[in-house]
Amino acid sequence: MVLLQALFAGNTPWRFSGSDPRRSSSPTTATRRQAGVSLEPELKLRRLQMVEQQIYQRGVTDERVLGALRRVPRHQFVDPAWLPAAYADQALPISQGQTISQPYIVAYMTAVAQISPTAIVLEIGTGSGYQTAILAELAREVYSVERIPALAKRAQATLQHLGYTNIHIRVGDGYQGWPEYAPYDAIVVTAAPREIPPALVEQLAPTGRLVIPVGQWQQDIQVITRTPAGVSCETTIPVHFVPMVTGVWRSPDASTTRSEENET
Repeated sequence: MVLLQALFAGNTPWRFSGSDPRRSSSPTTATRRQAGVSLEPELKLRRLQMVEQQIYQRGVTDERVLGALRRVPRHQFVDPAWLPAAYADQALPISQGQTISQPYIVAYMTAVAQISPTAIVLEIGTGSGYQTAILAELAREVYSVERIPALAKRAQATLQHLGYTNIHIRVGDGYQGWPEYAPYDAIVVTAAPREIPPALVEQLAPTGRLVIPVGQWQQDIQVITRTPAGVSCETTIPVHFVPMVTGVWRSPDASTTRSEENET
């Protein structure tokens, strides 16, 4: 059952160099959609090209991860206006000031998490649900925490439509993780805190991995591994994610007081 998902979605504020990718694709796309012509064969071809050209050729070679990226229809997670750019190597805007992450970054973080078929995985930052779906292709169960209710609801609907039954989503504060289902074999975080939240490290299983962007102006992916000797930390590639925020988002017109929200 899909419940309600993850905290601060997406990564980097979207920037496109050159022309708007919505206009750079075939001018017949909108016409074909309006005429009821299926775009699925073309979109599948673009998805396969994305995996080969943007991910495999850039060094992500884990065949299970590549297979998941070939299967998950990224275009189902983007706004219709951005459909022509669904398989571009770009982060794309969704809503609530959030983004769907760049495909390469999704692939990279998933690969370094080293997710086995029996793994129990925690995701912090459901956003569109795309990263969630990739994780669900690889793991036994995925638990995801989202601080923005509207994003959680939309991701839940998309993932249910696609038939996932091993994803559990809730609205909550990602800094606290989801302790009820800990320990986790892998934790993947899709927003950048200034420091690693201690609760997430505590919820790692023995040999478990936490993959998280860390920093304010300068960010890097850090891979935290729990070992018999303690906890090790490896800094890998530079990235640019939205900041990780504490608390649960409340709409300004909500009857209850808006929760405290701070970048930490």
